[in-house]
Amino acid sequence: MAGSQDMFDGIVMADERFHGEGYQKGYEEGSSLGMIEGRQYGTLHGAKIGSEIGCYQGFAFAWRCLLHGCATEKDSKKMKVLESLIRMIQKFPYDDPTYDKLHEDLDRIRGKFKQLCSLLNVQPDFKISAEGSGLSF
Repeated sequence: MAGSQDMFDGIVMADERFHGEGYQKGYEEGSSLGMIEGRQYGTLHGAKIGSEIGCYQGFAFAWRCLLHGCATEKDSKKMKVLESLIRMIQKFPYDDPTYDKLHEDLDRIRGKFKQLCSLLNVQPDFKISAEGSGLSF
């Protein structure tokens, strides 16, 4: 009787054992695929943010050169906002993806950029596409 009970225990416990082994294998494979997918997503998202910030920086440097010789009061306000945007871009934490205020700082840069565009009376359209990214007017 004890031998037959051990045989049935093996059958009953096989279900739990196979479930545990299947779970472990699935967990390991899912973790591996999740890392790969997360890395790809992070790379793509980081590239988009970098491209956006780069366009803002190029825009700001170009307008700083254009406004450098102007001395009117209206242009001095433009220069203050422009210099503020450049400082914000230079302080942006490019190399720290764990920075907790990354999106807040990015939103502030976007807001300052919109303010500058309003002062300059330009209507930019930032686009990210398969061909590349950039500003158009």
